[in-house]
Amino acid sequence: MRVIFKPGLMILSTETDAEADALAAWSAGRGDHVFHLPKVGDRGLALHDLGPRVEACAEPINVLHDGDPAWRPISNLARTPFDLDGRRYASVEGFWQGLKFPSADDRERIARLSGPEAKAAGRAAPPLDLIQYDGRDYPVGRHPHWTLMARACRAKFEQDPSARDALLRTGDRPLTHRVRRDSQTLPGVIMADIWMRIRRRLRSGADPAVTEP
Repeated sequence: MRVIFKPGLMILSTETDAEADALAAWSAGRGDHVFHLPKVGDRGLALHDLGPRVEACAEPINVLHDGDPAWRPISNLARTPFDLDGRRYASVEGFWQGLKFPSADDRERIARLSGPEAKAAGRAAPPLDLIQYDGRDYPVGRHPHWTLMARACRAKFEQDPSARDALLRTGDRPLTHRVRRDSQTLPGVIMADIWMRIRRRLRSGADPAVTEP
């Protein structure tokens, strides 16, 4: 087997059919893996397989626009029914958009929605500086408001197995929520932090009833 060195590149060239078969068998399934090259001596080296690139390099997952269907149940838009404070919601988005409306009838109607339909429903809401939830006032776009999102997300991931499994499959990779125009009410960095905090709690077995986002 010949070894060819170029700047930033090492090429292995087989010279026999046996070498070609051995190299093909070894490299099968490793096309997108990352390798570590520690110094092992003056006359040899070893390549250590660190696993798939996205995991080895902890590449961020943009939950909303990653394109991988495996992450869709994590999104607030996903139809992942859950109960919170005695009410049923089809999605976290339905919960969040419904908060924008003072009317209980509007909230109940939007609670049944998911996907783009739930997101679009919030566009008809009146501008508010405060929202009410269970008799308490919450300033819009502030920490107390975000705790409601955190509670809804925790309920979703505790009660919906598909959402919980998807979140845990992200491993230790950073999660992001990047859109064309970031929300002033709930910035993407806050949303992503809520998901990652819940992921840590699920993996550690911590009490999910903690109210901080």
